[in-house]
Amino acid sequence: MFTGIITAIGQVSEVRRTATGVRLDIASPWSDLDPGESVAVDGACLTVNAIAASALSVDVIATSLERTGFGRYAIGRRVNLERALRVGERLGGHLVQGHVDGSGTVVAIAETDGGRLLTIAVPDAVAQVSIPLGSVTVDGVSLTINAVPRPGAIQVSLIPFTLQHTTLGDRIAGDLVHLEGDMIGKYLRQLVAARAPETGAA
Repeated sequence: MFTGIITAIGQVSEVRRTATGVRLDIASPWSDLDPGESVAVDGACLTVNAIAASALSVDVIATSLERTGFGRYAIGRRVNLERALRVGERLGGHLVQGHVDGSGTVVAIAETDGGRLLTIAVPDAVAQVSIPLGSVTVDGVSLTINAVPRPGAIQVSLIPFTLQHTTLGDRIAGDLVHLEGDMIGKYLRQLVAARAPETGAA
């Protein structure tokens, strides 16, 4: 479990194709990681399989490659990192599982006095649980949905701190981003969908 509060920015130092997907080596500032530990990389919960010289290694399997943009990552790309939440720690963002629901596309960027507005085209799985002032995770960053400008799109506001301490300041129009819809919204959607036939028959 994560919170969407980015605690470090890593950089991809090596990309290797494997029999099951892709292995990424990522330079990070952490020296106390253990193999088997979970780390969110751009919002996707991945297992650390090795540690060496201030770098961590993670495997991205085919299922994850289908839902993310990891297959396009190249050496030098900066990534948002977050370690798993410990019981008793502050929940500064919102409840994040690290289960990417799909990729969105940045379709518009607007500068404001207080930061930057991103409009993102999102897949149905995310659109269905996106409401104004609700939560969404974009590349692992916990954000509040500023508006839903049209069906299938959301707008988020990035304050200067977020632009400086995450990779979202790197994003330009046309870029893919990892998205995780609000966990509570997803459970409610599923519960309502499961009861719909029963309600309709009553």
